[in-house]
Formats: sequence, structure tokens, C-alpha cells
Amino acid sequence: MLSQKTRYAIRAMQHLADHYGKGPVQLADIAGAQKIPPKFLTVILSELSRSGLVASQRGKDGGYWLGVSPIDISYGDLIRIMRGSLALVPCASRYAHETCKNCVEEENCRTRALMLQVRDKTANLLDSINLTDIVDADIYLQAAE
Repeated sequence: MLSQKTRYAIRAMQHLADHYGKGPVQLADIAGAQKIPPKFLTVILSELSRSGLVASQRGKDGGYWLGVSPIDISYGDLIRIMRGSLALVPCASRYAHETCKNCVEEENCRTRALMLQVRDKTANLLDSINLTDIVDADIYLQAAE
């Protein structure tokens, strides 16, 4: 499950992608439009800034903007930056692998094998969608019904 922080980061980045090339966006504008607590948004944007995805400028004419073209930012990359991994269990993580405690040997663990498949399919999908792609909520909600 995605943390609230990761969901806020996705919404903030979508907002910045919508304003790409139009100059800095004020933190208050992002927070208000996306219903994100401003103090929490400051922390999120700071973290995204350290990763190079967001740039900022202080002052009256300052604000935030994407530091990279939205076509070059995949949802997979964004979630990895905020969450650390796409894997649902630590033993299935590609970049943050940890052996599970109280488990069978990894090479004999059928749950791990399943979670590796889930991770790979999730990564393939999230890495194929970037911030410029139109994600129409109505289409996905109708398909789920």
C-alpha cells in the first residue's frame, strides 16, 4: 500500500507537470489545489528536490517547478524515491533487499517467488507511465466495475 506521503508526492508532481514550462508554482497553490497540508508538502518537495526531480527558488517570484521534463519522470521512479522500493516484501526488493525474519530459506520460499513476479509486473507497468501520460480516472473506474 502506498503511504500518504507517497500519494501526496504523486499529486504534487502531477500538479507541477500540469504547470511545466509556465514558471514557478507557489507552495500554497499546490497545497490548496491538491489538498495537501503545507508543512507536509514542504518536506515532500524538499525530498524531491534532493533527488533532482524538483527545483525551487525562494522569494516573492519563487516557487517550485519540475527539475526534469515530465516525460522523463515515471511513476515507478517517483514511488521508488518516496518509498524506497516497489516490492511488497523486503526479500523481493531489487534495490533494498532484506532477508525476511522468521521465514524459510529464500530459494525455497514460494511467497517470495510470487512477490518477485508481482514486483516485476508492477515495475514494468509503473515504469512505462510517465507524468505526461494522461491517466483518466473515469476509464479505470469503469473498467473495475
